[in-house]
Amino acid sequence: MKNKGFIVIGIIILLVVLIICPIIWYLTQIQAPKGNGEEKVIEITSGTSTVNIVKVLKENKVIKSELATKIYIKLNGIKNLQAGKYSFSGNENLKEVINKISTGGIVDETVTITFKEGKNIRYIAATIAEKTNNTTSDVYNLLKNQEYIKKLIEKYWFITDEILNQNIYYPLEGYLYPDTYTFENKDVKTEEIFEKMLDKMDSVLLKYKNMANSASSSARKSSFSAHELLTMASIVELEGNNSQNRERIASVIYNRIEKKMSLGSDVTTYYAIKVDMGERNLTTKEINTYNAYNTRGPEMAGKLPVGPIANPSEEAIKAVLFPADSEFLYFVADKNGDIYFTKTYEEHQEKINTLKRQGLWFEY
Repeated sequence: MKNKGFIVIGIIILLVVLIICPIIWYLTQIQAPKGNGEEKVIEITSGTSTVNIVKVLKENKVIKSELATKIYIKLNGIKNLQAGKYSFSGNENLKEVINKISTGGIVDETVTITFKEGKNIRYIAATIAEKTNNTTSDVYNLLKNQEYIKKLIEKYWFITDEILNQNIYYPLEGYLYPDTYTFENKDVKTEEIFEKMLDKMDSVLLKYKNMANSASSSARKSSFSAHELLTMASIVELEGNNSQNRERIASVIYNRIEKKMSLGSDVTTYYAIKVDMGERNLTTKEINTYNAYNTRGPEMAGKLPVGPIANPSEEAIKAVLFPADSEFLYFVADKNGDIYFTKTYEEHQEKINTLKRQGLWFEY
């Protein structure tokens, strides 16, 4: 009898071991593998089997045990593991890992980029380099690619051979519409970014194309190409600070060109020497040196810069297409940003002197 008792106890202990130990093992194996907390992105491609998904998780140390994971999936009847990219820190337990994959908790890799109005290509290149995996060299090299640029000329009605002028710094300056754009991830190519910006410019220009053609003042603008109108708009963008001022500035540009006067715009001179406004003062030599962009330089009477000097907003484009009806030939801004328009040089100089006396003259 005594021996039978030992046998029974032994069987009970064996059963406990056979039952409890696997349970303990299972419970430990479904815990987090305790990584270093560094986020790791794992991609599960479409069509990957459950067995291979589990294998990928194990290889990347997201789970502790392939067997325990398979048991967990079987016990919980999970059948909808989804493809995609997932982020794990190694501190998620098995329930959290499987829940993320089965509910499609994929990594949001979308990149949103805002390009500000009135900025030039140098700013755009720097922004692209900051927000994506492209470099500024990638951007500049693409702009130097003549084959690429010619394809854009063929594709977009508003881009012409004018942007191939050898004096133009960056052929797409003025054509890349400033706005907020969203892309799939940081691997987006510069070509795709440019295409979205050009598509948006296309839609903006088309909105006003027919309106401008039928407007009473269209005869004044009919002698200018889209390239020249965008060039004007880029100047208006940088010189004006509201819609009314921009329409008046546009009228000054038209009036001065018609009278064969130079535009005398500082913003064009800064662009010509590749220095941003406010960075430093212009030198007399810089102002008086000929450059196809510098409208304060010699030989620029009655001429626009060779191309846009920034990427204009819709408001600036509209101002050029529908300028104010005025006889203004001059304008000047004070240190508060208020702009004053005058018809004669004498009036212009008097306004400058008045601003200086009032302590409103803008100095860097």
